[in-house]
Amino acid sequence: MTRDPSWLTDGLEALEQGHLIRPRRRVEPLEDGRSRIDGRELVDFSTNDYLGFARDSRLADAAAGIAAGAGASPLVSGRSPQYCQLERDVASFENAPAAVLFPSGFAANLGTVAALVNRDDVIFSDQSNHASLIDGCRLSGARIQIYQHNQLDHLADQLAQAATAPRRLIVTDGLFSMDGVLAPLDALCDLADTYNAMVLVDEAHATGVLGESGRGVCELLGVEERVTLRIGTLSKAVGAVGGFAVGTTAFVDHLWHHARPQVFSTALPPATCAAASTGLKLITDEPDRRHHLTALADRFRGHLSRLGLPVPPGPGAIIPVFLAAASTAVAASATLSDQGFFVPAIRPPTVPRGTARLRVSLSALHSQDDIDRLADAIFSVIPSEAETRG
Repeated sequence: MTRDPSWLTDGLEALEQGHLIRPRRRVEPLEDGRSRIDGRELVDFSTNDYLGFARDSRLADAAAGIAAGAGASPLVSGRSPQYCQLERDVASFENAPAAVLFPSGFAANLGTVAALVNRDDVIFSDQSNHASLIDGCRLSGARIQIYQHNQLDHLADQLAQAATAPRRLIVTDGLFSMDGVLAPLDALCDLADTYNAMVLVDEAHATGVLGESGRGVCELLGVEERVTLRIGTLSKAVGAVGGFAVGTTAFVDHLWHHARPQVFSTALPPATCAAASTGLKLITDEPDRRHHLTALADRFRGHLSRLGLPVPPGPGAIIPVFLAAASTAVAASATLSDQGFFVPAIRPPTVPRGTARLRVSLSALHSQDDIDRLADAIFSVIPSEAETRG
């Protein structure tokens, strides 16, 4: 075996010194929002399983006895009966004319953005967008304009300067996954109307969580009919795995033929599709889970506010606690683990330098007592302002 080159070992050493090494954890989901993580049973505030369906036996029962592999891409022979049913179920749940499936939410963003524009066009991307949207923008070859996070005056100036581009595409998270805040989609759609731009919204962290029916931020803000394409994931609140895009039949047919992660990837397995269809049905049938999650989020934000900690606005299940320095966030996360809670430290490059944080992800499996004890524990580990800058 060849010796590791210096650039490799030096790079890993730099990550270690910057408190940016990511450990490989062994995680075993348990009941009631707990997980056994590297042998310790902790209340788990890291997961995106917002409604608890990833641990629900009904999804496993739906997948039981069904083929675990698809065998081919959906365009060849991988589009199983369960795959076809899931396409219909996603479109029905999203109240959309049609849906196209992807191997993951990342693949859905990557493939959809790149299929909509080319090098003659312009993309307008929020500064805080998810990496999958960023990579989709790069893959498209289009000119990319980054507008300041949720700053629509800046976006308006950029749109005005690109008025002659053949196509203009605005891409944004609906619920920003590291900040827990919403995109101002109503005002953003007004700009799109003014400048004849398409709008793509990634609803990954809002599907199943926000809106009267759980369809996300677009439903919550009443802009579903004004958005060109909505992207979602089956891997979070739905409790399975995979991604999707919904829109008009023409747009979905276009993605079917041009979105490369969908065209050239093996289709979602039949068992996975059956589980995902069950998860979507449960979101509709059991709204009390969503309501309980909302109540927990409100309760936790109230605790942080009363403790004098900054609380970013937003109704979702993601609530960050900002600590600035990566070393501070790592130390706080470790102390919380000692107290029985797993709250991950989020550091660069996931977030900009100087904005490291604890990221609390709530689940409907948590109890009010879990929330109350977590708030007290977080307050006990928050260092002074001077220490957070270290």
